[in-house]
Formats: sequence, structure tokens, C-alpha cells
Amino acid sequence: MALPVRQQMIYWGLVAAAFLVLLWYLGPILLPFIVGAAIAYILDPLADRLELMGLPRAAATSVITLVGVLILVIAVAVLIPLLVQQTNALVRVAPEYFAALRSTLTARFPEIVAEGGIVQTGLADLAELIRSRGGQLAQQALTYVFGVVNAVVFIVVVPVVAFYLLLDWDNMVARIDDLLPRDHVGRIRRIAAEIDATLASFVRGQLTVCLILGTFYSAGLMLVGLQFGLVVGAIAGLITFIPYVGALVGGGLAIGLALFQFWGDWTAIGLVAAIFAAGQFLEGNVLTPKLVGESVGLHPVWLLLALSAFGSIYGFVGMLVAVPVAAALGVVTRHVVAEYKDSMLYRGRERGTLLPEETEPADDA
Repeated sequence: MALPVRQQMIYWGLVAAAFLVLLWYLGPILLPFIVGAAIAYILDPLADRLELMGLPRAAATSVITLVGVLILVIAVAVLIPLLVQQTNALVRVAPEYFAALRSTLTARFPEIVAEGGIVQTGLADLAELIRSRGGQLAQQALTYVFGVVNAVVFIVVVPVVAFYLLLDWDNMVARIDDLLPRDHVGRIRRIAAEIDATLASFVRGQLTVCLILGTFYSAGLMLVGLQFGLVVGAIAGLITFIPYVGALVGGGLAIGLALFQFWGDWTAIGLVAAIFAAGQFLEGNVLTPKLVGESVGLHPVWLLLALSAFGSIYGFVGMLVAVPVAAALGVVTRHVVAEYKDSMLYRGRERGTLLPEETEPADDA
């Protein structure tokens, strides 16, 4: 006999509260394990495909791990130092660009950029903020990510956790399925399947889209000769998961830098704009339909709300947990809405089945 709904809500509420408290106190310790679990989840379909090709699970996991370590070594040796170098250079020259922009606006539009006006004051304040805080903010961002746990421990623990979780992923899923309450096993499996489909479409698919577009933007801008092209492409690719925002922010930043660097060379400026136009076409017509799908079920606004809420409460660990939590809450909410629409509260009484007290009295003859 199933437990009453009220008692079930109490139990599940206690489980949710315990999870949030555990995340609050053990968040820094759990960071490498959460990252490792996320990597294992993302790579599990690849391991399954290698198994279908005839490789044992251990061999498939070993191949994926070796390729991942090789990519990590290349990134640490080549890409990350170059990215950090360009970021620091961009922070240093940003005040000069703002000063040049203010001078140009003052010369061409003196009535808009009046001395002491809000536009001129805003540009000056923004340039001073970047000069004084830009490097500090960049350093704090890196320290915030890797300072929670020692960087060496983080780099060592994450691959180990990812390897063992990927190796034993199917067995863990089977064990969790065996622990599900038997009265609700069918519904829980359906909800879990929908959550997995949402996460697979968004996390795996959108991560691939961001990686492809970031590489495309960075390579294209560097081939054109744009300074800081790697940084701009990385920024545009990183925020591509928000529709149009990645192209608008990255395109605006790239075109703005191109105007300073290539002023008068309209061909180069046009090529920079064409790179982002091609990226938008590629994303909207090829990458997103093929890799993400038409309907993911995870609205960008809902995702941003979850990232902001969990990030402000739990920090970087909360931002990692926000995506699966948002997906789970979204799926559960859709099921609750479906149950509500199927209830008497929403539908009312069926047509033609009035209760005796609702029947109108017959008129007296």
C-alpha cells in the first residue's frame, strides 16, 4: 500500500533539505567529485558506442581517458597560456580604447558627449574601473575556481573520479533503479528519462555547440588578424547557450575592436562581421537542430535564474549543480501541471453530471 501523499511530501522534502545542507557545508570538498561526475555523464554515450563497436567497458573508458588527458595537456601547454596572455593584454589596452572612443565621439558628436555630461562621465568611469579592477577581477575569477581546492589535488582527483564513475556508470544506474520505491517505479523512471533527455540535449548538445562555435569564431578572427581574437571567440562561444546573446556580445566586441584596429580597411571589418553572421547561420540551421534539438524543455531564462540563485548561495559548486537541478525541477513542474489539468480542481465537474443539490427546482404548476 502506497504511503499517503502528505507523508511522501514530507519524506522527499527532508531529502531535498538534506541535499541543500550537505551542499552548503561540503561544497568545496565536493567540487572535484561533482566535476568528475559531470564529465562521466557527458562521456557515457561515447563509452556506450565504443562498447557497441566491440570494446570492453574498461578498454573504452581507458581510450576516452587517454584522449581526454592528451587534450588537457595540449590545452594547458598551448591554449590556456595564450588565452590568459590575450586576456591580460585586453585588460591593459581597454582604457586606451575607451579614451579613443571618447575622443572620437567628442569630435564627431560634441552635442552628445558634452564636457561633464553623462556619456563622457560614464565612459571615463568605465575605463577607470577596467584599469583598476580588470586584472584583479580576472585573477579573482581564476582563484575562485581553483582556490577552493588545491589546484594540484583538483587536477589529479577529477580525472580519477571521472574514470571510475565512467567505468561503473551503468552498474550505478542499475543499483539506483533497484532502490526506487516499487509503488512509483514506473512514474519515477518516466520522470528520470525526461530529465536525462533534457540534460543530454542541453548539456551534451549545447556544450558541443559552444565548443564548435568558440573554435570557429576564434580561428576565424585570428585568421583575419584581429587582436584578441582568441579571447573574443572564447567569450562568444562560452555564452552561446543563451540564444543570440553570444553572437551579439561577441560580435559587438569583435566589431568594436576591428573598428579601432582596421579603421579605413572596410574589407577586414566586413570579414569580422561576416564571421559572426556565418556563425549565427551555422548555429541556427545546422548545429542547434542537429545536436540540441528543436525542443529541449529548459528555457534560457529559467536556466539563468537557476544559475544566479545557486551561484549566489553556493558559489561555483552551486553553478555546476544548477543545470541538473533546473532540468529536474522543470520536468517535475510539467508533470505537476499535467496532474493539475487532469484533476477536478482544474476541470470541474464533468458536463451533464450535476449533483442533486445543483439541480434547479421544478416550477410550481
